Amino acid sequence: MQVQVHADDSIQGGESLAQWAQEEINAKLARLKEYVVRVEVFLTGVDALKSTGGPGKRCVLETRATGRPPIAVNAEAEKVKDAFSAAIEKLRRAVETDLGKLKDKNLRESVRGVDDSSAENAAAV
Repeated sequence: MQVQVHADDSIQGGESLAQWAQEEINAKLARLKEYVVRVEVFLTGVDALKSTGGPGKRCVLETRATGRPPIAVNAEAEKVKDAFSAAIEKLRRAVETDLGKLKDKNLRESVRGVDDSSAENAAAV
């Protein structure tokens, strides 16, 4: 699983932050590593909300899964770690939900995961 970390100038940590984020993602999404191809992490400061007492950091996670559209989630918190932790939990649930849509209630493959040409061939048989 490929992990890319992007942080704006207001986020400190550099390479150690990127390494930490990669380790956390690999640990939290270990069960889904065959399904998830890439995760992009975007860490930004939210200065406008700091002055009003709101969250100061935002974490956006976007994942690319095999044969599926991208999934993106975000979370805001006072600290980068809290925003990241909340976002990774949202991402895990979203990916598991998306993966669940590929199977029906009897654990058979769903037509949602099949491209149109394969579905037409199956219908013709």
